[in-house]
Amino acid sequence: MIERILLSPPVALCLFLGLAYAVYRLSGMIAAPGQEHPGKCLPYACGEDLLPPEVQLAYHAFFRLALLFGILHMAALVVSTLPPDVTSRRTATAYLAGIGVSVFVLAKGRT
Repeated sequence: MIERILLSPPVALCLFLGLAYAVYRLSGMIAAPGQEHPGKCLPYACGEDLLPPEVQLAYHAFFRLALLFGILHMAALVVSTLPPDVTSRRTATAYLAGIGVSVFVLAKGRT
């Protein structure tokens, strides 16, 4: 009975959160104290100076392309796993039409 309660997801979550917090606090107590440095909160760029914000690269086009490929791969997975009957063909056609609209919107947007 007690095993069933301890292994239930909410109780296990609380136990593991408590354990993680205890490890966090313990490691904070035994860690070496750091010295304050002005560059401590700056973003790390492999030792190079960061470009000004107006020169930094934008990854919007990359993420749009990644989303496009993800949608197309999921469409291929869904359509390829449907059974070969008439109702599934209609469902696949409607699904692919919706995917086509999504692809059109992603491809037409500005980069």
